[in-house]
Amino acid sequence: MSNWYVRRSRERFWAKGMEQDKINAYMTLYTALVTVSKLAAPMVPFITEDIYQNLVRGLNPSAPESIHLCNYPVVNADWIDSGLEQNMDAVLKVVVMGRACRNTANIKNRQPISQMFVKAPFVLDEFYSAIIKEELNVKAVKYTEDVRDFTSYSFKPQMRTLGPKYGRQLNEIRTLLAEMDGNSAMDELKGSGWLKLKLGDGIEALLAEEDLLIDSAQTEGYVSEASGDVTVVIDTNLTPELLQEGMIREIISKVQTMRKEAGFEVMDHICISVMGNEKITALLQEHGPEVLQEVLAESIVWNEKIGYSKEWNVNGEDVVLGVEKI
Repeated sequence: MSNWYVRRSRERFWAKGMEQDKINAYMTLYTALVTVSKLAAPMVPFITEDIYQNLVRGLNPSAPESIHLCNYPVVNADWIDSGLEQNMDAVLKVVVMGRACRNTANIKNRQPISQMFVKAPFVLDEFYSAIIKEELNVKAVKYTEDVRDFTSYSFKPQMRTLGPKYGRQLNEIRTLLAEMDGNSAMDELKGSGWLKLKLGDGIEALLAEEDLLIDSAQTEGYVSEASGDVTVVIDTNLTPELLQEGMIREIISKVQTMRKEAGFEVMDHICISVMGNEKITALLQEHGPEVLQEVLAESIVWNEKIGYSKEWNVNGEDVVLGVEKI
């Protein structure tokens, strides 16, 4: 019953009609709610009782009178899909790291990006990759075994640990570290747990990660995030087409906010208006059908106010938008 689960199911709940996939989504949600309520009943007795009365007793008066009279749920091993759980866990890890990359680059999630690269011990099929693309608003997900083109490393000695062990050789260690290929050194460090340096007089220094100050530099136009054996890189180069698409998504978001502020129901159909900005007007004239579908609107009124109106700044462009229930 996580936020991730509910959000990933939202489009299935909102599908038109009552197709089988929508029924499956509702029945799965119903089963999960009832089961979680039974599991949690000893710890939160009152809210789980309220949920039970609404979802179970309200539909089946012959069910036990209270959730506290029900049998405790028993594991059904046939319902466990370990492969699905493992793959979805990998998806969630990539998405969390991708969001961190977006935050570092200061790119909103509504702004599409062209591509991202994933270096990991797994390669997800198109079903799971499509979820990543949707969650991160990215056009393409590419799996790679090498992210050297996007990240480089530099090393300096950690004086606190190396001083007592190699006091006289510190300058030599500093010079050797500065001359090393950063990516190769990082591969060696992650692979064996050590960096081996051959010093004068036949001395071999073994440097662990705690003996090093490691700086990472990222190629311009790319931002990366690493955790364990997974590295995610996003392409932060934004084309005019991507920027235009990002503005469309911002407009949709603003209209959705206005629907909520105006007190409209989720399924209410509306008319929208736009005035005061030629650039946004031209954009909506070109992409009108896409916007109308997303916000459940029937038409767009140009250069006048209707219903509930509000002034917005959309990616630096001032515009007045309006919404009115049909």
